Amino acid sequence: MPTRTRPPLPGYPFESRWFTHDALRLHYLDEGDGAPVLMLHGNPSWSYLWRRLVLALRGEHRCIAPDHLGMGLSDKPAAGRHPFTLASRVDDLDALTDHLITERSAPENGWTLVMHDWGGPIGMAWAARHPGRVSRLVVLNTAAFPDPHGPRVRPALRLPLWLLRETRLGERLFLRHHAFARLATLPPFGLRDRLPPDVRAAFLAPDDGREHRLAVQRFVHDIPLGPGDPSWPLLVRAGETLAAFADRPVLIGWGLRDPVLDPLMLREWRRRLPRAQVHAFPGAGHYVLEDAHDSLVPAITAFLRHTEPAVTAFLRR
Repeated sequence: MPTRTRPPLPGYPFESRWFTHDALRLHYLDEGDGAPVLMLHGNPSWSYLWRRLVLALRGEHRCIAPDHLGMGLSDKPAAGRHPFTLASRVDDLDALTDHLITERSAPENGWTLVMHDWGGPIGMAWAARHPGRVSRLVVLNTAAFPDPHGPRVRPALRLPLWLLRETRLGERLFLRHHAFARLATLPPFGLRDRLPPDVRAAFLAPDDGREHRLAVQRFVHDIPLGPGDPSWPLLVRAGETLAAFADRPVLIGWGLRDPVLDPLMLREWRRRLPRAQVHAFPGAGHYVLEDAHDSLVPAITAFLRHTEPAVTAFLRR
């Protein structure tokens, strides 16, 4: 399948692969050999987020990093062409992983799940469909359970969420100005330090038109705040699935300057997964893999190497 012309992407020397699902092309990376490591980005990111980790791991692991539909180099369907819901994201991932298992020789078990931001709910809801497939977790500033702050939106988030979800101004900020993604790639909103200009441009490059920004907006609209929201049951189910990982290898890497996924979220992960190996970075923000990559990438590499016997046991099942 032909690939698209794309601008230079620093630190991203990978072959693009494509999977067609429901007549839409989903872009993904599939680099290296070994037990699969599935890396799931969130909003407003794409597989570029994983570039350093893929380069570090592909000598020993099979690194798979999809771009959710509407994001990155994947197709950008119009509003009526894709639901842009948590359930549809899980369906997309399920179709891709089934393809990799049945057509591209990926094993059924022994997967490592690496999750950031919305990657947590998507990944754990997918894991709930396939008990036993995932042998390890790497958790990076994400959530896969109801907000431990409680059902009321925190005061600091109440006005921004209302503006972005309920107003015409919010729509213009998303679709015309790409403000959500632009702010997320600036300190102090998503990072501690400024990104090099070419790296920030790469994060923003795939969303170069109004129709390419719809998925970013819909992710925010789909945030499940309470039982009345469509994605709430899946979020609860994802949280329940975490109990199965209490005795499996887990690494948590956390930027403590995240303004949304704050230290209370980290505390909830530690409560649910008390045996997890935790690396907390006081100076890092939401994009912890950008701010703390010098320490975090080697920590993940060492964690995977040290826990490889657990994956081998899963592969033999």
